[in-house]
Amino acid sequence: MTKAYDLAREAFAEWGVNTEAAMTALSKIAISVHCWQGDDVGGFERKSGSSGGGIQATGNHPGRARNPAELRADLDFAYGLIPGKHRLNLHAFYMDTEETPDRDQIELRHFTPWVDWAKDRGIGLDFNPTFFAHAKADDNLTLSHPDQGIRDFWIEHGARCREIAAGIGTAFGSQRVINHWVPDGSKDIPVDRMAARERLWASLDAMLAPGHDRKHMLDAVESKLFGIGVEAMTVGSHEFYLGYAIRKQIALCLDMGHFHPTESVADKLSAVALSVQDLLLHVSRPMRWDSDHVILLNDDILAMAQELVFAGLLPRTRIGLDYFDATISRTAAWVIGVRNMQKALLRALLLPQARLKATEGRLDYTARLALTEELKDLPFAAVWAEHCARADCPTGAALILGLERYQAKVATRG
Repeated sequence: MTKAYDLAREAFAEWGVNTEAAMTALSKIAISVHCWQGDDVGGFERKSGSSGGGIQATGNHPGRARNPAELRADLDFAYGLIPGKHRLNLHAFYMDTEETPDRDQIELRHFTPWVDWAKDRGIGLDFNPTFFAHAKADDNLTLSHPDQGIRDFWIEHGARCREIAAGIGTAFGSQRVINHWVPDGSKDIPVDRMAARERLWASLDAMLAPGHDRKHMLDAVESKLFGIGVEAMTVGSHEFYLGYAIRKQIALCLDMGHFHPTESVADKLSAVALSVQDLLLHVSRPMRWDSDHVILLNDDILAMAQELVFAGLLPRTRIGLDYFDATISRTAAWVIGVRNMQKALLRALLLPQARLKATEGRLDYTARLALTEELKDLPFAAVWAEHCARADCPTGAALILGLERYQAKVATRG
């Protein structure tokens, strides 16, 4: 325990905040780390596919993982610099097998090395179907495609992914999250939005029809405002999936990059939580649009974390990350992003929540403003440094040196 932390603990105690309790609470929050940052959303399918679906990672920084073994090694390094035990979010086209199944043929055995690796390291494993980067997604239409054969292909893919997620949950004896996002939409103004949305609704119904034990698998659906090639209309809009999640009693995924830049996703949490039991967050940093930049410790992330804590939503919310930047070290992107999410959560946990709420409850907005501004001067960094030290994770110059050394090691991959 450092002198800086001793002083910080005393400073927070003057505000009625217990720093030990805050760090304990943070240590129990598992963040689902997205595998696709490590290889620029390329996947490891042995069948030839397509880059369709509006997914694009920009940049050519050296060190991209070229196979599952390299990706797992990179993840091992990143997890070693992140305090706590976390999860991995695995996309279906990251299978690890010598076989060449198409996506409507995949089975749990095609992911056995991932399951074994996660078990060995005590890492939770979530799962996503991959409705993009495939020849049958080149029209930016999958579950809402007018062709019944194409819809059936993707329905089968989604159903098999649900079986895989449930199988992983059974193997671990705990719940896995499976998140369904499709790129479907129209580049120019459509004349029949209803038909496309009716097809998507029916396809989802068929895909989600097989029952799985909720103890082992939780379905989530994710909306999007627009994307590359679907600028005019996204079939699975926020309103579409909000209604679907309520009706089906499944989780709703809110991606910070999937709304208009002027919207606050933090503000949406308490609004949708009144109607939806389970929430999934994809934390990202959109710049002008859904550009998926690495998370900064900025106002948007701080507001998100504070809303999760103050609204009591942490027990009902699964926190995942979703960004991919190929202009910088991919392992550094993981480490910096996850740690910034943790820093934001710690800051929220270190606020005198009861006092702030009481001030607002008596309509004393002057006191609320004064409090929120004064609290910004508290020594949050000293508590974070102590939290990292207890987890044997570096901070400051030592962290940067570790990131640079690993990047130099993987840069030779070409």
